[in-house]
Amino acid sequence: MMFVIKVLVFLVGFAVVAATCLSAVRAIVLPRGSAETLVRVVFVVMRRVFNLWLHSAHTYLDRDRIMAFYAPLSVLALLPTWLLLVTIGYTAMFWALGVPSWYQAFRISGSSVFTLGFAMADDPVRTNVALSEAAVGLMLVALLIAYLPTMYAAFQRRETAVTLLEVRAGTPPSAVELILRFQRIHGLDRLGDLWASWEVWFADIGESHTSLAALSFFRSPFPGRSWVTAAGAVLDAAALSATTVDLERDARADLCIRAGYLALRQIVDLFRLPYNPDPHFPDDPISISRAEFDAACDLLASKGVLLKPDRDQAWRGFAGWRVNYDDVLLAMCSLTMAPWAPWSSDRAPKFRTPSMFR
Repeated sequence: MMFVIKVLVFLVGFAVVAATCLSAVRAIVLPRGSAETLVRVVFVVMRRVFNLWLHSAHTYLDRDRIMAFYAPLSVLALLPTWLLLVTIGYTAMFWALGVPSWYQAFRISGSSVFTLGFAMADDPVRTNVALSEAAVGLMLVALLIAYLPTMYAAFQRRETAVTLLEVRAGTPPSAVELILRFQRIHGLDRLGDLWASWEVWFADIGESHTSLAALSFFRSPFPGRSWVTAAGAVLDAAALSATTVDLERDARADLCIRAGYLALRQIVDLFRLPYNPDPHFPDDPISISRAEFDAACDLLASKGVLLKPDRDQAWRGFAGWRVNYDDVLLAMCSLTMAPWAPWSSDRAPKFRTPSMFR
């Protein structure tokens, strides 16, 4: 009977170690979006801790200062979580291999995973198991060390474009302000270059923020900036340019919008947030009202921007583009606690911390 129990304990311990290693590989090495349960648990637990901390914040600047630590600390919390689970799994295996007590098995496991050497295995089988644990521990540490430069390189690429947009769209970023500044500085005929560069940016975001999911929660260096609100401003400006501003049709605006809502949907899919994958206007309403759209058009016209004469057709065209990214944009604003910006975070629903496993 004891032999059967030890076999089961060994198998359970091995399963814990294998699942932990697989979690690390899926979170760091696998070059595609993967909804990893263990990583989700760590981030949700950390979010609940930070929610308690946020009770002491009375302004957005205070909340932003607190949430700036959320993603970095959550990433760093992954390593001790993985090492703890590996230690527990190997503790079970050492006990099943004949170590007299659970405490002694834990000492050997802890000594092995951190390669400290203060507790040694005393037979060939347990020695080999201890060596394998040391290799697993070193592998997990090496993976996280290699993970950080890759993540910060993607972060830097993202934030460079967001910073450049501040010059063109203001802070907070606004689609109307983007069009007005281009008219004053470059001329509206140069908007096509912006759409082309942001199409590439959206493609990069769709790849990096799904394979490195923690990137979505890394906040910009300055409180008023956010990659989500910047994305919303560019998408709205491209939609206005394609449907409302009296310009020659430029396919680059259409491609930018499509690249944008596909990237946002890929990220939202990773976090399993609900949205309508096949929306159609007017059956599916958007969060921007006709009155807001008319006010934006009146402002553009008052500043000398030529608009298409059929305002109703322009509204239908703009809403037809916006409906593709309206839900996912607001969902990401809520998830990342984005700063206030018109037509995006100003109407995002209040964030509710999700369950750990669902």
